[in-house]
Amino acid sequence: MTHPFLDLAPLSAGRFAAIEDRVARLLGTRQDVVVMQGEALLPLEGAIRAAAGPGTVALNVITGPYGQTFGNWLRDCGATVHDLAVPFHTAVTAEQIRGALTEHPEIDFVSLVHAEAATGNTNPVAEIGEAVRAHEALFYLDAVASVGAEPVLPDAWGVDLCVIGAQKAMGGPAGVSAVSVSERAWARMAANPNAPRRSYLSLLDWKERWIDGGRKALLHAPAQLEMLALEACVERIEAEGPRTVMARHASAAAATRAGALALGGGLEPYVREARDAAPVATTLRVPSDVDASELVARALASDPGLPLAAGGGALAGEMIRINHYGPDATRGAVQGSLAALGAALAEKGLKADLEAARRAVEDAWDRPAGAGHSEAVTEA
Repeated sequence: MTHPFLDLAPLSAGRFAAIEDRVARLLGTRQDVVVMQGEALLPLEGAIRAAAGPGTVALNVITGPYGQTFGNWLRDCGATVHDLAVPFHTAVTAEQIRGALTEHPEIDFVSLVHAEAATGNTNPVAEIGEAVRAHEALFYLDAVASVGAEPVLPDAWGVDLCVIGAQKAMGGPAGVSAVSVSERAWARMAANPNAPRRSYLSLLDWKERWIDGGRKALLHAPAQLEMLALEACVERIEAEGPRTVMARHASAAAATRAGALALGGGLEPYVREARDAAPVATTLRVPSDVDASELVARALASDPGLPLAAGGGALAGEMIRINHYGPDATRGAVQGSLAALGAALAEKGLKADLEAARRAVEDAWDRPAGAGHSEAVTEA
């Protein structure tokens, strides 16, 4: 029997390179872009292990769980790490970055997460990039959650290593990812004797055997279905228009925040200031006597397809995530999620105003570009 996912012609090197070029255009970058055959943790770890070593002095910014992971990898590489941790309900500021760089002038590597989908915050990368560039440190950015939901501009922001993934705002699979690499980053890797070689983690293998070879021969058989899905994701964003896609995510975030406040029942935004809230996902704090995991389970019982999840790890009891990204960056997904949460709150005897939430969503959605994100969308 035949199947649309099976018996496909092998993906050629030319097609692979063309997909990389489309990703580069999406990022507005002239840097080398390498599409890697795995979830975004592959290039995230590979980039740190390639660029960092015993001589590295890193500023690792922690605004959520991924920042903690990056610090662990950096230390494992032998780097000296200065952590800059801010409460998960806020964002780091460029002024805080400047302060840390002034306090530790020897810093030569800065790692940052753009948007933390796990905690619902987003960081002002354009302003931070200016501070990092002035300090001449290498700038590593996790833009996995933000790409497609808000601008990601490695060249304009001075980002040397920018990692993206397809599984969130791009609306694609988790099994493929990409990293843009500046010339400075390649030079740092080449000078690092501990950079992975002949390894699935190795970016230098891709540089020497793929890019320097004119992108004519792939290192190994590509993950064909994931590559085709990535191409389809970019094609869909191109067709709708990146600004339109980002505006839709911004509207979803603003509408979710407004709707949750109007809903009541003790729910309140986890990220306190709207300007710090990520357009990819909205996090909500539940009342102290309510278990977030239980509330989400009740809400999903009515519709398992809703983009609802409890917070991860220690946040599972106190945080709800509404993952309004990709195909779920819609009025229907936002309205459905809040209605289900409202019904679950009512089952627990808490007052929830479903009609007020519905009106608040509609009012907020119709504001230009989504409240609080208009400048970011225009910037793209």
